[in-house]
Amino acid sequence: MKKLLTIMLCLLFLCAGCTDTMRKSADHAANAPVTAQDDRTTAATSAAAKTEPATSPYTKLPLLAARAVEPGDPQNTAGRKTQRLEHSFGVSDGNAPHEISVAAQNYFSEHGFPAIVYDGKAKEKVLYLTFDCGWENGCTGDILDVLKEKNVPAAFFCTLDHIRSSPELIARMIREGHIVGNHSTTHPDFSTLSRTRMAQELLTLENELRTQFGYFSPYFRFPMGAYNENALELIGELGYTAVFWSAAYEDWDTEQQRGADYAFDTVTARLHPGAILLLHSVSVDNALALGRIIDHARAQGYTFRPLTAFGN
Repeated sequence: MKKLLTIMLCLLFLCAGCTDTMRKSADHAANAPVTAQDDRTTAATSAAAKTEPATSPYTKLPLLAARAVEPGDPQNTAGRKTQRLEHSFGVSDGNAPHEISVAAQNYFSEHGFPAIVYDGKAKEKVLYLTFDCGWENGCTGDILDVLKEKNVPAAFFCTLDHIRSSPELIARMIREGHIVGNHSTTHPDFSTLSRTRMAQELLTLENELRTQFGYFSPYFRFPMGAYNENALELIGELGYTAVFWSAAYEDWDTEQQRGADYAFDTVTARLHPGAILLLHSVSVDNALALGRIIDHARAQGYTFRPLTAFGN
């Protein structure tokens, strides 16, 4: 009997030891690193949970972060000139840029200002076609149709109102390879603005392009062609080039349109090698005459280039 009791006590002790071992094994398993198979499963689950980078609903391009840039020397303690200047191009004569345009380009180049008026370095007869877009009245789509048909690059300088009111047109410009340039947020006279306000005018519009279209370009056009040396320095600091013009005409007044023939005759008479041509996208005359203008220019030996090819 005594022997039997001893055997039973041993069995109870062994069972207790097994139970404790099983509990410890379970605890260890719960805290152990994942196995290779578990790791693959976790990685797959994690990858599936990741989302693609946000893209523009208009262009499908990856969105860009907004840029927050404070202008250097916001109080203009360096004393940069603030006298108002207004761009003048003169009417070209004899298939050459007017002397006013030549003088303006020389002035910008000699002083190191980031501004272009016409391309005097091009070895061929080249033209740069640009449009100012302050608002939309239904002509821009027709202009884009002509440019696509003729395979001509252009630059469209847009205000914030135009970008926000016509996002599909802006997206089309980008998709079809045109430049969308900065024409400021509210179209003010830059010669009257502080350096901080000028920076806000440029960057508010730039950030709209970045965060809504995944796009921006380093080209700026002063509203009304009004500027000063302080403004020229500021836009250069922000990484922009000011795009002026050497051929244009009074086409912006929608109440004073004179017909497609007038637009054709006026524009083609003012073409010259290296010209930056300014047209306004609100002009019905321009939309109707554009195809003929392009054909005429090409027949005269001109080729159309994007601003990115300027000076080459």
